[in-house]
Amino acid sequence: MRNGEVSATRDRERGVSDGAAVEVTGLTVTYGSTTVLDGVGLRVPVGAVVALTGENGVGKSTLLRCVTGLQAPSGGVVTVFGAAPDQGAGFWRQVATTVESPTWYHGLTVREHLELVRVANGGDPADGRVDEVSGLLGITGLADSLPITLSSGQRQRFLLAATFVRPSRLLVLDEPEQRLDVGAKRALAGHLRDYLATGGTLLMASHDEQFWRDVGADEVVLSRPEG
Repeated sequence: MRNGEVSATRDRERGVSDGAAVEVTGLTVTYGSTTVLDGVGLRVPVGAVVALTGENGVGKSTLLRCVTGLQAPSGGVVTVFGAAPDQGAGFWRQVATTVESPTWYHGLTVREHLELVRVANGGDPADGRVDEVSGLLGITGLADSLPITLSSGQRQRFLLAATFVRPSRLLVLDEPEQRLDVGAKRALAGHLRDYLATGGTLLMASHDEQFWRDVGADEVVLSRPEG
């Protein structure tokens, strides 16, 4: 599917809500004389999963940044659960994202970071969620490591873990499968399916067709603005 048209038929088959978790209307983003997104529309119903695809440079990450309020659009309207993404505490209690990496504290270990993220977002660091997510992503053995010592693949797993330990209703993920091996991708896809089964909503950008199909996503293809 193109231009943000998510299949209503498939949503009904899944029992997805008619309410919109994400609604984007006429979204335009320009940098100087360069237009990255031009009048893009997108609607992601509550409980749905959408994968943004397309070649590099078509604005997938930019769209995700606008949805999470990390970037102001040049034109158009973006709402998340019916309100503008305002960057307030209430917004971040509903939305978790990998679009922008958090600031890591040099003196804290991987485990300490995950516990801090959990408690800072209203969770209980001792409720087993940190252990569950660490096991899922294969980073249990890195609990006492400092983030600066991690390889790129380990950092990707750590970033995902820090996202998943936060309570959320909407996940906004930018190529979550990158730098993961086949087994880790399979485990991640399973976790995301479980998240959706419990009522969560997922919007992601992906270059890996097998991965987003394993998650069960509807595809929205972005292309470069004409002219």
